[in-house]
Amino acid sequence: MDPERDDDAPHELPRFATVPVASLAVGFAAVLTALSGRYGYHRDELYFLAAGDHLAWGYVDQPPLTPLVARAATALFGDSTVGLRVAATLAFVAVVFVVALLARELGADRGAQVLAAGLAGLGAQPLAVGHMVSTATFDLLVWLVICWLVLRLLRTGDGRWWLPVGLCVGVGLLNKYLVALLVVALLAAVFAVGPRRVLRSPWLLAGAAVALAVAAPNLWWQAGHDWPQWTVAKGISSDDGTENRILFVPQQLIYLSPLFVPVWVAGWLRLWRDPALRWARATAVAYPLLCGLVLGLGGKGYYAVPLLIVLLVAGCEPVLAWTRRHGRTWPVVAVVLSAAINAMVTLPVLPQSALAVPMALNKEQGEQVGWPALADAASEGWSEIPAREQERAVIFTQNYGEAGALDRYGAARGLPKPYSGHMSYADWGPPPDSADGPVLLVRQEDARDIERYFTGCRQVAHVDNGHGVENEEQDAAIVLCSGTTQPWSGLWPSLRHYY
Repeated sequence: MDPERDDDAPHELPRFATVPVASLAVGFAAVLTALSGRYGYHRDELYFLAAGDHLAWGYVDQPPLTPLVARAATALFGDSTVGLRVAATLAFVAVVFVVALLARELGADRGAQVLAAGLAGLGAQPLAVGHMVSTATFDLLVWLVICWLVLRLLRTGDGRWWLPVGLCVGVGLLNKYLVALLVVALLAAVFAVGPRRVLRSPWLLAGAAVALAVAAPNLWWQAGHDWPQWTVAKGISSDDGTENRILFVPQQLIYLSPLFVPVWVAGWLRLWRDPALRWARATAVAYPLLCGLVLGLGGKGYYAVPLLIVLLVAGCEPVLAWTRRHGRTWPVVAVVLSAAINAMVTLPVLPQSALAVPMALNKEQGEQVGWPALADAASEGWSEIPAREQERAVIFTQNYGEAGALDRYGAARGLPKPYSGHMSYADWGPPPDSADGPVLLVRQEDARDIERYFTGCRQVAHVDNGHGVENEEQDAAIVLCSGTTQPWSGLWPSLRHYY
């Protein structure tokens, strides 16, 4: 059959399973909401809240969308973890619906639509990013919407679908530039296996123009600041690239669930072999292409999860057919086990003192513990500074997590606003040169090198989260220094760091 044609594409889709999918979404939302107040803020959430207080068209390490969402969520739903995470819950609910729409686009009946939405919702990575606000939270949603729109474009051959695709790509670029990898993988896959006629549509250029128009303010900001995001990206690749490449394949097996692997493998085979889905074959090709791009760049394994979900969706129909022939016992056992394990690894269901095991697979669990304790330790160190000197004193932190924690919890403990040279916190400093008094330094336990910029340093307190959670700030040092080696304005370029 000619790959340029889409004659095999169905023109009428099955009915959408509105009620059961909505019921699933409500159930997921209820669980996420009930758990959203446990533990505490993640370090990145603290940073997003601080960035939301300094709204701009860009930041050194990210575009503006997630900080803007964080600010809007707390304004609308309350300045708390529960209020902030309403945004993540709503994004997760949208993902559930979009996954069902993806299944419908591939011709799935109502049962397969519900199965696809349920399996995707129980996946480890979707649960993890649905629990808390992160750039990955909104990336997952935007990427899946793009995949759905591209499938509709390929199925119908109507080039006008390039316009909403371009709009979503532009929104994705305002969240994270990684969406460009998805675009490259999809375009290359369509060019390789068709239907290529959608690439000849003049609407493709119109869609590209829409994407650039939406993303233009951030691109302009980045250009005006010498593209700091590339500096951050190179730092991540340099520091973590080898580890990311080694872990990439194992992570593909666990990011949804090891027990879901047969489903997405069946989905890949279906997309590649099924004559009725020849028009959708590009999505099967796009996944390995995206994996190759991520591996080449040394990126993180979760970047490929959205296309992995598309394969999972495609596999639901053959899996349902298999269960009709062989029974449902083993599939039900697999779903129940996956739900229990993934919830333990990604959601705050265990006592904080029992996080050692889940942190072996998901260290982000531990990054939600101990921030008030850090503020308590900083308050203890601040009390060592004589009252007459506190007006000229500065609190300086090693990273944005520590600074965000003191931004959030410090005022209630009588602490001034913190400063940091990390990421965009560097843009919100330096302290005035008139602040020439003592410096209270908050640093990780083994990061003594930073003390060379200060004089007369001695440790006066340390952080203990009280739960034995071995996260990055456990046993962090609170160090009191008599001053700086030079005025803050001269010191600041040396204190700035991107990663």
